[in-house]
Amino acid sequence: MNFRQRSPVWAALVLCALATPVSADDLTAEVMHPWTSGGESAAAKVFADKFTAAGGVWVDRAIAGNDALLAAAMNRIIGGDPPSASHFNTGKPFEELIEAGLLRDVDTVARAEGWAAVIPKVFLDAVTRDDKIMAVPINLQTENWIWYSREVFEKSGVGEPPQNWDDFFAAADKIKAAGYIPMALGGGSWAERFVFQKVLVSVAGPELYLRVLKDRDGEALKDAKVQEAFAVLGKLRQYADSGAASRKWNDATNLVITNKAGFQIMGDWAKGEFAAAGLTPGKEYGCTLFPGQEVSIMSGDVFVMPKLKDAQRTQAQDLLAHVLFAPETQIAFNIKKGSNPIRQDVDVSSMDVCARHAAEVLKDPARQVPNPQFLMTNDGLGAVRDVITTYWNTPAMTPGEFSDALGKVLASVD
Repeated sequence: MNFRQRSPVWAALVLCALATPVSADDLTAEVMHPWTSGGESAAAKVFADKFTAAGGVWVDRAIAGNDALLAAAMNRIIGGDPPSASHFNTGKPFEELIEAGLLRDVDTVARAEGWAAVIPKVFLDAVTRDDKIMAVPINLQTENWIWYSREVFEKSGVGEPPQNWDDFFAAADKIKAAGYIPMALGGGSWAERFVFQKVLVSVAGPELYLRVLKDRDGEALKDAKVQEAFAVLGKLRQYADSGAASRKWNDATNLVITNKAGFQIMGDWAKGEFAAAGLTPGKEYGCTLFPGQEVSIMSGDVFVMPKLKDAQRTQAQDLLAHVLFAPETQIAFNIKKGSNPIRQDVDVSSMDVCARHAAEVLKDPARQVPNPQFLMTNDGLGAVRDVITTYWNTPAMTPGEFSDALGKVLASVD
């Protein structure tokens, strides 16, 4: 049966289940997530507060960093000591747990509340297995924003944000000459991958982006626009400072917040850091999906629900799924997190100018592509990250040599 064909009876069944009288302690949910920076913590608190207001008890298990959280969550779930819920990135990272039969679906809640009608298809497909929704999607992120300091722009003689990469390099040269860091970078190979995919899609366009990363098309790697993208990526190296290698991503964002750097290429979660610092987009700082082609590289966060032996803890999972996906939770959480609601039926007029612009871009399927986590396994993505970081940190490596190395990796990964 199609999700949209479910009757309102499903809603009644879920509401009855959630209304079964239990004590507050019975509705305890231990939740693992990686949100520890200022903006991220504020966003996580929205979930905790909403769940508590609904009658649950939120037990917070924050572990800094996606990779560390992923390892800890996998160890606990596979080891037989699962939390009630754990954060994962949308895409293939939780595939292994589904195949092992360690995750429960959230289909009863999802069908009752009509989730399938309001989730973008690429995300719905990513969380659905055998016609059942296997995770709670909570946001829609755009990974390829450029954030910039308006004060650094003004003091460096830079006017409007760059529309093409020649403009970007001209602006970066002015910022550097004025004594600022042109491009704040931090987060290691994780962040370098964002720079790579930003440059690839903006220079070569969505079709070639997908031919390279999804189809693993060796001929696409030889295309002149792809080679141009790799040359742009190589040229960008000179605009990051020497401290980038050991810096966290949010510390790089702070360089833009404090007007020490001009640009940062980072996902929309960076906006949560600006908000936590009391800054307003369009006022003290700006956001742009240019230079080059204005395309959104989409990603998102989900919560998976491991199978539990305790019936009341399972009931708490249903309540948690209901709370995470509720319209008012979606707006409140994503304002703090910097992302957009995964629900396409909520009014985003109360959100900031960057979120509203992202919502407009995301209405056009021709201007959106999935991030690499939708397209390859964790191991595959790790191998691709390794070759990107090798290129980024080896100035003598040419675009052609990078192209050859990337082609070999893409041909060998799942």
